[in-house]
Amino acid sequence: MSSITGIRHDSSEEFDEAPSATVVPIDRAGREPAFDFDVAIVGLGYVGLPTAISYAIAGVRVLGLEISTRRLETIIDGQADLLDRDQARLAEALSGGGLTLTNDHAELATARAVVVCVPTPVDDFLIPDLSILRAACAMVVDSARAGQTLMLTSTTYVGCTDDLLVKPLAERRLEAGRDIFVAFSAERIDPGSASFEQRDVPRVVGGATPECEEEADRLLHLYAANVHHVGSLAAAEMTKLLENTFRAVNIALANEFADICSSLDLDINVVIDAAATKPYGFMAFRPGPGVGGHCIPCDPHYLLWQLRKSRVDAPLIEVAMSAIAHRPKHVVERVRDVLSDRGTGLAGARVLVVGIAYKPNVADLRESPALEILAELREHGASVGYLDDHFDLIALSDGHILQNVVQPSSFDPDLIIMHTSHAGVDLEWITTDQLVIDATYDHVAYPQAVNL
Repeated sequence: MSSITGIRHDSSEEFDEAPSATVVPIDRAGREPAFDFDVAIVGLGYVGLPTAISYAIAGVRVLGLEISTRRLETIIDGQADLLDRDQARLAEALSGGGLTLTNDHAELATARAVVVCVPTPVDDFLIPDLSILRAACAMVVDSARAGQTLMLTSTTYVGCTDDLLVKPLAERRLEAGRDIFVAFSAERIDPGSASFEQRDVPRVVGGATPECEEEADRLLHLYAANVHHVGSLAAAEMTKLLENTFRAVNIALANEFADICSSLDLDINVVIDAAATKPYGFMAFRPGPGVGGHCIPCDPHYLLWQLRKSRVDAPLIEVAMSAIAHRPKHVVERVRDVLSDRGTGLAGARVLVVGIAYKPNVADLRESPALEILAELREHGASVGYLDDHFDLIALSDGHILQNVVQPSSFDPDLIIMHTSHAGVDLEWITTDQLVIDATYDHVAYPQAVNL
């Protein structure tokens, strides 16, 4: 076998064998693994790539499957959006042979364990889009071999692992717990945050059978320090939904309290900081212009979608998700009011949004409120721009292309929206006489800002 820039493009081509790493057997009987790889990761995005790196650095042989050639090239070129420490680990894993990349799903048959880490978004109508997950699971089932452990990590509805893995495998006469092992364990990665090492965050796991859960435990313990068992696929799936629905509801509450405090001329951060001094019964959540990313704006809708099919009401969750969805429009309405107070209309106004990623210090636009804010402002006749060096160009929902404003003073904004506070960004061009709406609620940094 010969290597092509570190990527296995097709199983029919000849490649060099990946150099052997220290193998930690996960065979239940202690037998030497009869597979080329110990773990295959399906999907090398914001969850899959760090997971592949964690396994590789732990000394196991990892196969990373990504169908996007562009994504593979980005990873090899060292341009993937990773923490600095993970960039160094990635380079080590690729150069040392612990991580092999491919876009050929037939290679999955060469791995003892297969972990599915693909996105589970919602569409424009907030309906779960399972197309990516269905396709990934179909590939895994098609390539499955007896003796493998298959684990789903993508957040989804309760029963999904059974529907997309256990039942299709049974149709191939691969019975979970006897011929093959199936489990669910949602990943808990916080993109862009160095506060928690991935190996130190406990993993929750449920198996199709006790034997499946035991094998999944062995797989997770290859790099994770702590594994918590729940006894079933469904309980593990619901755990992840509860985690992110809890966050969504509390963010919606924080936004509502921010509006209440604004109406009473109170600083919401002073109130939250004071409440957070209580050592029990309170967890601080901060308000903002909305929520983005792959979890909070999406995951609760998988639960609501399933409950609607069963005619089960969840009014608290529904109201919270509705409030979250409306938050970007609230920002636009506030822009209109602030401009009106200055005797200026929204139509024809020049509005600059500072920071458009969904959270600080990541190059990630998924579900970012900034995209909707920019589109809504344009729809109401404003001339819009953005300042965020993570993105040279962006496309709005109407197809309009915007380019990063390198020299914000040349844009000459009538109003500035502080949306995302990336570290190290020069904001000295903002003068005290400029009109600023601080959707980050960081009034210490922007004392002249008006409340959102």
